Amino acid sequence: MTTTVGIVARDGVVLAADKRVTAGYYIAHKRGEKLWKIDNHVAATMSGGVADLQTVLTHLTLMARKYRIERGKPIPIRALVNYVSLLLFYSRPYIYLIHSIFGGVDEGEGAVLYMVDWLGTTTRERYIATGSGSPYAKGVLEAGYVENMPLEDAVELAVKAIRAAIRNDPGSGEGIDVISITEREGFKRVFSVQQKIL
Repeated sequence: MTTTVGIVARDGVVLAADKRVTAGYYIAHKRGEKLWKIDNHVAATMSGGVADLQTVLTHLTLMARKYRIERGKPIPIRALVNYVSLLLFYSRPYIYLIHSIFGGVDEGEGAVLYMVDWLGTTTRERYIATGSGSPYAKGVLEAGYVENMPLEDAVELAVKAIRAAIRNDPGSGEGIDVISITEREGFKRVFSVQQKIL
């Protein structure tokens, strides 16, 4: 139970998440980190089983580092997404409980955003939300998203979407983290706030 959001902007990608970590209706942690840096040009959100997510995302991080060392350039984001899709598809019937958003700036494709679910389904999106609060977040995204919006507007929209989920979904809460990935600055934490300020 969580809420994560991804938005493609004119200059890059914005990823956002709430901080509440739950197991059913039990709140396990109030300062969870749900945005995972894979490399300076790509990151992922964490929604699903924590152990499954940490296992898969750690493997992808090592894969990206190895690629950069061996080839002297960042791994294509589509290659990472294809790999994780195959991993999830062929792990059946013992599925990984993963529903992640992969976003970043790719050398060949520019700013990209992919959604991957626990069955290995992959879709390319302009904006997306995952987790138990996603119906509320998607409503805000659908009402506010504009093609080629400035990065600052995308950050503001992501914060509004997570706030809507926190107000309406008991599985989301405790605060908001937002990161941006641009070609010029790479991975950058742009917003972080605890619940009491919301």
